[in-house]
Amino acid sequence: MDEKKKKIAIYPGTFDPVTNGHIDIVLRAKDIFDKVYVSIGINPSKTPMFSVEHRFELLNESLKDIPGVEVSSYSGLLVTHAREKGAVALIRGLRALSDFEYEFQLALMNRKLAEEITTVFLMPNEKYTYVNSSLIRNLASLGQDVSDFVPCCVQEALMKKFSK
Repeated sequence: MDEKKKKIAIYPGTFDPVTNGHIDIVLRAKDIFDKVYVSIGINPSKTPMFSVEHRFELLNESLKDIPGVEVSSYSGLLVTHAREKGAVALIRGLRALSDFEYEFQLALMNRKLAEEITTVFLMPNEKYTYVNSSLIRNLASLGQDVSDFVPCCVQEALMKKFSK
C-alpha cells in the first residue's frame, strides 16, 4: 500500500516504562490504523528513570511482533511530529474519568494547532485501568513482582535498575 494512502496514527507518551496497558492500546490502534508510530516524547522538564535510548529498546522489544508498528521519538510539538510522519490521528489512552479532563484539554489544543489531525481516545482492557508507569516504578522499587503488568524485558530492566 502506498504510504500516502495509509491511515497513520501516532501514540505518544513517555513510556517510562512501557506497560501491558500501553501495549493493549497499541493493539487496539492497529485494529483501526494501517501504521502506528509509538512515539517517545522527550520533555526536558521530566526526569525519566530510563534514558530515551533504553525506552526505545524496551518498546522495540515489546512491540516487535506487531506488524505496522514503529517506535520513534520526538521533542517539541506533538502535532509537528505527527505532520512529519503523515499521521491523521493521535492516539490517547483513557483509563479512568480522572484522565479525561487533562486529555480533553490536550486534544482541544492539538485541534487548534492542527485541525487536520484527529485525537482518538481508546480505553484499555479493564484489567489495565489501574496500571500506570509511576505505580509500576514504585512497586518495582519496593521489590514487588510486576510481571503481570509489564513485558518480560521491562521486568528484567526494572529488576536490574533496582538491584543496584
